[in-house]
Amino acid sequence: MTGQNDRVKLVSEKTLSDGWTRLSSYELDYADRSGETHRLHREIYHKSEAACILLYDARRDMVVLVRQFRLPAYLTGKPAWMVEVPAGLLDEDHPEEAIRREAMEETGYRLRDVRFVFKAFMSPGAITELVHFFHAPIDLSDRVNGGGGLAEEHEDIEVLELPLDEAVAMIGKGEIIDAKTIMMLQWAVINRASFTV
Repeated sequence: MTGQNDRVKLVSEKTLSDGWTRLSSYELDYADRSGETHRLHREIYHKSEAACILLYDARRDMVVLVRQFRLPAYLTGKPAWMVEVPAGLLDEDHPEEAIRREAMEETGYRLRDVRFVFKAFMSPGAITELVHFFHAPIDLSDRVNGGGGLAEEHEDIEVLELPLDEAVAMIGKGEIIDAKTIMMLQWAVINRASFTV
């Protein structure tokens, strides 16, 4: 049986921009399910892999989230300071190493036990970024500094500790509109009974 990837042939690629991330324009020949070939045009952002994590204190039934400025939200008239799970690019690190680093920088929590949950493309129609999702059990003794991000990267991150149910309710109110955060909060609710206190 011929693989599905054999239905696609790249004809050309042109770099449109190469700043914070690379934007490419592609021409490709695509054979549809009926066998007819079409010439398609696509623009793709090449973004490196990333990781995110939900920090959950089962004893207090609290999650640790962050709030920071997001330009795309601002440009579309949405709340520009978005509530999210800690996250960041891998920067050539293993996903678990990267998320330990990001959690410490953003929240001040040193993680003892990081657990992989799943990975997902967040916008597969336009962006190459693959996100690795993790969770970590925490308690107050794990917070070793105030977090807030790196000054040299001009990060201005507010650390939020919220009851899990309150965080989930913020989704319905439109106060949490970040996809990875919604996914992790829903995952936490589904798996809440398995967390040990």
